[in-house]
Amino acid sequence: MQKKNTILIYSGGMDSTVLLYQLLKDNYAVRCLSIDYGQKHKRELQYAKTLCGNLSVEHKIIDLTSVAQLLSNSSLVNQGQPIPEGHYEKESMKATVVPNRNMILLSLATAWAINCKASSVSYAAHSGDHAIYPDCRESFAQGMNDVMQLCDWHSVTLNRPFVDLTKTDICQLGAKLQVPYEETWSCYLGKDLHCGRCGTCIERREAFHLAGVEDPTEYAPEAPTIQQMLETNWKLNEE
Repeated sequence: MQKKNTILIYSGGMDSTVLLYQLLKDNYAVRCLSIDYGQKHKRELQYAKTLCGNLSVEHKIIDLTSVAQLLSNSSLVNQGQPIPEGHYEKESMKATVVPNRNMILLSLATAWAINCKASSVSYAAHSGDHAIYPDCRESFAQGMNDVMQLCDWHSVTLNRPFVDLTKTDICQLGAKLQVPYEETWSCYLGKDLHCGRCGTCIERREAFHLAGVEDPTEYAPEAPTIQQMLETNWKLNEE
C-alpha cells in the first residue's frame, strides 16, 4: 500500500509527539517541521531534533528569529515580559498568545508540502485547546483548510485527527503507542527542568494526572506537588 505523505508541524511537545507516533503507525511518510520564532522555550527544538533522529524521520528547523520583533506583545518572545504562572483558564494567560502563530506555521508547512508534493499538513490541535488562543479554534482551522487548497495547483489539506480528543485522551493514546514522554518538552521557561508552574506545565501535569499515566517529567525542586495543586487555585480540572 502506498504511503500517504504529510508535513507535521512538530514542536517536540506531548501532543505533536503523540501525533507523530500515530501517523507513523498509520503508515504515513512523515516530514517534521519546527520553527524558531524567537521563543524563550526553544529547548523544545532540540528535543524535536533528537526524537526525529531517533525515529529516522526527516526534520527541518526553520530560523524565523527575526520575526520576533513583530510578535513582541507575547511573553513567549518578549525577553522583558515575565511568563505568567497558573492554569490556562486564568485571564493572565492571554499574555502567552503569539500573534497569528498558527497561520505562520501552517503557511510554511503548506509551502513545503506543495514543494515535495505531500497531500496534507498535520497538526495536533485538540478539543482542549483554550479559547484564549483564537488560532486554535475550529473555525480558524476550517478556514485554513479551505485556503490551503486554493493557494496552489497542488492541493494540500489540513489533517487534524485529534480535534475531538482532550489532552487527557492524547496522553492515554501516547501511553498505548509507547511514546517516550521523558523525551518531550513543554515548559515555556525553557530552563534545564520543567518549571511545573507555567500554563503548559500545569496542563501537562493535569493530563498525566487525569489520564492515570505515570508522569516521567523531571520538574524543578520548587514546583508544587500534584496534591498542592489540587488544594490551591491551580487545582486540576476534573473532566
